[in-house]
Amino acid sequence: MKADDCDVLIAGGGPVGLCLGYLLARNGISVRVLEAEEAIAKDLRASTFHPPTLDMLAEFGIAGELMSRGLVCPSWQIRIHPSGERAVFELRILADVTAHPFRLQCEQWKLSEALELRLKGEKTARLDFGARLESFEQDGSGVTARVARGDKRETLRAKFLVGADGARGGTRKMLGLDFDGQTYPETTLLATTNFPFEEHLEGLSNVSYCWKEGGNFSLLKVPGRWRVSIYPREDLSVEEQLSEASVEASLQEIVPRKERYTVMEKRDYRVHQRIVPRYFRGRVALAGDAAHLNSPAGGMGLNGGIHDAFELAAALREILGGADPETRLDLYDRRRRPVAKEQILEQADRNRARMREKDPAKRRELLANLQAIAADPARARAYLLKSSMIEGLRIAAGVS
Repeated sequence: MKADDCDVLIAGGGPVGLCLGYLLARNGISVRVLEAEEAIAKDLRASTFHPPTLDMLAEFGIAGELMSRGLVCPSWQIRIHPSGERAVFELRILADVTAHPFRLQCEQWKLSEALELRLKGEKTARLDFGARLESFEQDGSGVTARVARGDKRETLRAKFLVGADGARGGTRKMLGLDFDGQTYPETTLLATTNFPFEEHLEGLSNVSYCWKEGGNFSLLKVPGRWRVSIYPREDLSVEEQLSEASVEASLQEIVPRKERYTVMEKRDYRVHQRIVPRYFRGRVALAGDAAHLNSPAGGMGLNGGIHDAFELAAALREILGGADPETRLDLYDRRRRPVAKEQILEQADRNRARMREKDPAKRRELLANLQAIAADPARARAYLLKSSMIEGLRIAAGVS
């Protein structure tokens, strides 16, 4: 048997894999991160960071760096369009439990860039772009992995393998773990524009979820542009709805204007609610989208993946320090999987169902209830502790 090439091999160099790699390497653990893409992707992905995630990243100076490149959002809202009636949730009510009582709107690739820079500065870390995990076998002392880089193949030996390679990555499939759940029937459209919606929609927050006649949309601001999620008509194909004319019509419905909108990017995506039955098998563990997928409503997917990385890093440090692998990885599973299922997936599903409500009377009933919660400090605090993911982390920390 060849000597170990590293302590931990990580498949997937997105924010979760990079975060895990950095957390391990800064503690002297040898890591190798494989990323199939040739560079960090700067496409339209997650953009919301919740308070406890920023608290975690603050220790390494990353939270401050993201804040300098993003937008601090002290409140978020649900509103009826075009009347502007809204329920506004002020995150400052959490100032006694978090050093970051706000949401931060910042594209996830900026986190990946910050982590890549730090990871490359660690002597025990190696990051390989253009490298993909092809297969692996495990035994009682480690994992033997076969890695493809273009037309070249390499065999690596590690004590542990982590799949942070997303929902389509191969690690989960090679482990033989099901991905139970569902894919929602609709396809969501995402477009960005530099049009200043905040100058035309009174009281608009940087994070706003909006009902409109017969449907809904959301407006999330990042530096220099608004990200507009358009929840589409069900009588048109995805191709038709992504057409220039259709996207233009959707934006004109939000703020009518004589000029055409400048659309900077656009894409479609499907929404999933899925989770594996177990976060590890033997010496192979999963984290982030490789383990759980949820509706983006509420912005919890990326944050949940980062929380996975912190808990898994702690588990692997303890194991490499002498703890029993099965026992400690089981604790990782029991801390993270129920939170993902009950706090993230179910909450995201409720958020989606609420915004897809089309009956005007039921919408007003929902809005009135949300306004009552927002106006009551005790109820607002309880609501925000949950929606900001603080409650889930507290529950996880209590599992032993």
